[in-house]
Amino acid sequence: MRILINGNMGYIGSVLARHLREVFPEAELIGFDAGFFSGCLLDRHFFPEVYLDRQHFGDVRNFPAGLLRGVDAVVQLAAVSNDPMGNAFEQPTMEINHQAAVGIARLARQAGVSHFVFASSCSVYGAGGEGARDESSEVNPLTAYARSKIACEKDLAALANSGFLVTALRFATACGMSPRLRLDLVLNDFVAGAITSGQIAILSDGTPWRPLIHVDDMARAIEWACTRREEQGGPRLIVNTGSNHWNYQVRDLAYAVQEELGNVEVRINADASPDKRSYKVDFSYFKSLAPEHYPKVPLSEAVRGLAEGLSEAGFNDPDFRNSDFIRLKILNALKAKGRITENLSWALAPLMPVA
Repeated sequence: MRILINGNMGYIGSVLARHLREVFPEAELIGFDAGFFSGCLLDRHFFPEVYLDRQHFGDVRNFPAGLLRGVDAVVQLAAVSNDPMGNAFEQPTMEINHQAAVGIARLARQAGVSHFVFASSCSVYGAGGEGARDESSEVNPLTAYARSKIACEKDLAALANSGFLVTALRFATACGMSPRLRLDLVLNDFVAGAITSGQIAILSDGTPWRPLIHVDDMARAIEWACTRREEQGGPRLIVNTGSNHWNYQVRDLAYAVQEELGNVEVRINADASPDKRSYKVDFSYFKSLAPEHYPKVPLSEAVRGLAEGLSEAGFNDPDFRNSDFIRLKILNALKAKGRITENLSWALAPLMPVA
């Protein structure tokens, strides 16, 4: 088996590479990434790409079709990966998250790839109301990021057939420890605050609903999608990917971290403007399709894993919201130094002459 992971040098991809190596030890694993976040390592002495057979660098908007030769499954993780980044870089968000992903899928189908796995998002439900959203529910994308995911799902579905199975995994909000940690995710933010300052600062009024999924369980779901049979959802599958036990209001997540770690103060911004992004999600369909790959990591384990990982790394930055573990901060810093353009491309300077 040969698996290509586009966007492998990120939060999810760094965990996925290890997982796929464990479950498919004989597989050829290939990575393709722009490298913007390659240095966002909690342990600077460990490079997660050791699990791969090959690593290639490039822009998915200029994807080399030759990489698809002999590939069985493509995992499309490459994306401008959250709402703040999507708002700051709206045009490249649509180019990367939607147009480039569909372009690669077309090339993959032409090359004889059998499985295309797209990392979509439950954020497409936006202001979801009180009831839990299932796959037949109306979507209500409120941000450029969510709109890009919906547009890509639609165009990918049109490409699917019995020889080219397309799986769009509408993931719940990611959380948990990864070699390339992100602290711009709600649970990870709360644990970082508890560890570094003994405080959890909720930026909203705490009432919005969020479904969550541990990054290890995301990797297990991707594994399933790389090998699923057509009778498991058909040629074109859009499926909410998470656990029915992991629908939480933001404030309850904070209190769960407080209970798990102890001696932590929770501060809620009661004067915050309402956050319209609030949705509960029904994950029953995923459980019926992939019962052996349904999420199994409990919230308590996710909290402990983050706390232990941060503590072992000696992470003690109370200003972590301005650290290298906030993806938008990295992009803004690269742009300020002239290393990337407004269009999120590397601004390659001429080589200096050798003296």
